[in-house]
Amino acid sequence: MSAKAKRLLKKLVSYSGIFFFILAAFMLWWQLREYSLSDIFHALVNIPFVNLLAACIACLAGYICLSLYDYLALRYIGARVSWWKWMLAGMLGFAISNNAGNAVVSGGAIRYRLYTRWRINGGDIVKMITFSGLTFFMGCSLIVIIGYMLVPSRILEQSVGASVGINTLFIICMATVLAYFATTIFFSKKSIKIGKIKFNIPTTKTAFYQMVLGAMDSILAGLVLYFCLLPFVHIPFGTYIGLFVIAQATGVFSQVPGGIGVFESIFLLALPDGVDKADIFGALLAYRIIYYVLPLIGVGGLFFIYENWLRTRMKRWLAEAKEKIPHIPHTVKNTKHRKK
Repeated sequence: MSAKAKRLLKKLVSYSGIFFFILAAFMLWWQLREYSLSDIFHALVNIPFVNLLAACIACLAGYICLSLYDYLALRYIGARVSWWKWMLAGMLGFAISNNAGNAVVSGGAIRYRLYTRWRINGGDIVKMITFSGLTFFMGCSLIVIIGYMLVPSRILEQSVGASVGINTLFIICMATVLAYFATTIFFSKKSIKIGKIKFNIPTTKTAFYQMVLGAMDSILAGLVLYFCLLPFVHIPFGTYIGLFVIAQATGVFSQVPGGIGVFESIFLLALPDGVDKADIFGALLAYRIIYYVLPLIGVGGLFFIYENWLRTRMKRWLAEAKEKIPHIPHTVKNTKHRKK
């Protein structure tokens, strides 16, 4: 590949981050297109303010937890950037991928745009994205196992298809977790080369951090919906969180943006008969707005402020450079004159 083609490819990958941000915003509109502003307003009004506030706090804690994926990935490649940088990249990456789907491509594009500016080379960024994807996948696997053990068997027996699917998912996740830990134990300090990039096998300690981080992320996400449901549905938290993490993981693995439809279908199995559908609609809608819409707007706003600040700074640097350039030849001439 020629140098010109490489520069063009780099630009395309960098600007694709903006494309996926717009795509995420479009997917949000698509998911909520059937609801009027009055529907959304009434759905939110029916939930007590204290519960909405608690859900927002859980959402903020959840996205801070998600940003730690990037911190852990930076430690994995042995690089350091300022704390606000990895928090911005992590939160924005997940805010986009949660809405646009296909986390590796959509979230990876925005990370590439940011981290290349922070002097991290393309190969290390690929390692980071792969490591973060693995962290998310292993975290999902762990919480599916935990969730499977927390969900009462009578709930799974209500649907044969759901029972077979969830049992299969549990077996796959259990095998994945055991295989991953075995790899970190028996192949520690080894590496795997894929193409031109060499990936070091994480330590068992790092694998443990990946699992814990993934579990914390899903529990905090689950609390957002739990606080919204609490005024209308009385369900034990252990049963609720178990089915929530299974529904969430299935939605993620389906690669449907936001897990829309897939998440709701599985989650509704846990709800008691006779529950008011309007209240459930309100709680699920509030969850989508708090966990998907608000982070995209909030962190996306910070991203555009940062982009604007960076553009202004670059213009100022160019202006200062232009002022100094005419004086350089004069300085060189004076130096030569002194030498003579």
